[in-house]
Formats: sequence, structure tokens, C-alpha cells
Amino acid sequence: MALTAARDVAIIILCVESLIIGGLLIVLVLQLQSLMRLLQQELRPILHSLQDTVGTVRGTTTIVSDYVVTPVARLASLWEGIREGAEAFTRRPRGRP
Repeated sequence: MALTAARDVAIIILCVESLIIGGLLIVLVLQLQSLMRLLQQELRPILHSLQDTVGTVRGTTTIVSDYVVTPVARLASLWEGIREGAEAFTRRPRGRP
């Protein structure tokens, strides 16, 4: 008789525990849905802003490359060529002091 009463109590405890876990799982799923909705609403504007920024940076680097880096590189190579040419004319032959 005591064994059947203990079994009945254990079954009731397990049923209550299952109901509590099921309720918590439902709350968890609802919270996940809310989180997904929030992320979609917040991330889309952030991604659009990021794409605009990337476009701006791409344009800026193109302008800097065209108007700053390329002329400076050409000037540096011209200067180096003039320096090497001048050095070739002013260099002493190797055999003579």
C-alpha cells in the first residue's frame, strides 16, 4: 500500500514537472520569436547604412588613388630616374682613381 502511494505521488510530481518544463519551453519559443523579429527590424537598417558607408569609402579611395597616389608615384619615379641618370653621368670609372 505504501509503495503504490509513493508511486502515485512520484507520477503526480513528474506530471507537474512536465507541465512546468512545457510552459517554460513555450515562453522560450515566444522569446526567441521576439528576438528574431527585433534583429530583423534592427539589422536591416544597420546593413543598409553599412552598404552606403562602403560605397562612400570605395568612392573616396578611388578619388584619393586617382588624384593623390598616382601623381605622387609618378613624381617619385621621375625623380628617381633623374637621380639615377645624374649619378650615371657623375660616376667615375672603376679602373681610375
